[in-house]
Amino acid sequence: MSEIIIPEILQGKEPVQSVRTPIRMEYTFTPGVAAQAYLREFGKKKILANVSPVDGAILVPPRGADPRHGVLCEEFVELPHQGHVGSFCITNVPIPGRKDLDLPYISAWIFLDGADIGFLNLVSECPPEDCRIGMRVEAVWKPDDEIGMTAENILYWRPNGEPDIPFDQAGVRGWRYRASENSDA
Repeated sequence: MSEIIIPEILQGKEPVQSVRTPIRMEYTFTPGVAAQAYLREFGKKKILANVSPVDGAILVPPRGADPRHGVLCEEFVELPHQGHVGSFCITNVPIPGRKDLDLPYISAWIFLDGADIGFLNLVSECPPEDCRIGMRVEAVWKPDDEIGMTAENILYWRPNGEPDIPFDQAGVRGWRYRASENSDA
């Protein structure tokens, strides 16, 4: 190992332990066929999903393939703007860049009516203590003049006043519930 030689001007100075510097990364994202179709329709306030050719599962947002079976999904269906909370988290830590969120806020897995998988989004217009698994919710969209081809078109989800769905049918538990309904046992 070679000897480290410190220049005379730096001798006796405190060594640097760390350096903080701002960093910025810019990149271009090119969505695939399924994501392009989803975003194009999302810009029209329509929510698309893929249909699995294996078992008919409704997958939202569409990815173009069923990740469980590794098969191509070419069929799309439109889903309603209502669903339920499958699971949730009450958070007391701010999201960097989201100064518009008051603490605490609710992050939840939203399962749209007819969908077999959920996606993460915010629940608002609901005190944290009132949020619950199975709670029925509806989308709150950006104003029409702010809508674009972006997943940020839905600002958040809010309770819609409909009765909750049963706990054993909420979220991914619904797969097991539907499977037991369809079995011959």
